[in-house]
Amino acid sequence: QVQLVESGGGLVQAGGSLRLSCAASGRTFSINGLGWFRQAPGKEREFVAAIRWSDRSTYYADFVKGRFTISRDNAKNTVYLQMDSLKPEDTAVYFCACTPSTYSGTYSRGGVYNYWGQGTQVTVSS
Repeated sequence: QVQLVESGGGLVQAGGSLRLSCAASGRTFSINGLGWFRQAPGKEREFVAAIRWSDRSTYYADFVKGRFTISRDNAKNTVYLQMDSLKPEDTAVYFCACTPSTYSGTYSRGGVYNYWGQGTQVTVSS
C-alpha cells in the first residue's frame, strides 16, 4: 500500500504561482512513477505532469510546458508541482497518483496509476 497526500492548493490571482506537494508513504519502494492530474467541474480528468522515480525523467502535458515544473525530494519522498503563470483555466482539483514498480509505458493515462491522493483545490481568479 502507498498513501499519497496532496497539499498546497489555494486561491491565487492570474499570473501568480502555487507549489503543490504530494507526500508519499508506505511502500514507496514499489513506486515507478508519480503523476499529477487535474479535474475541473464538468470536465474529465486530465494529465498534467509526471516524474519517473528512478531517474527523475519528467513528462508534461503541452498546455503546462514552460509554466509548471515537477520535481522530487528523495529524502522526504515528496513530489512537487511548481505552477507559475497561472491562468483561470488552471482552476481544478489537482490529484497526485503513482504507478506500480512493474509499470513501463506512458504516464499520461490515468488508468495505469494504482494509488491516488484525495486532491487539493486550486482556484485561479481573473
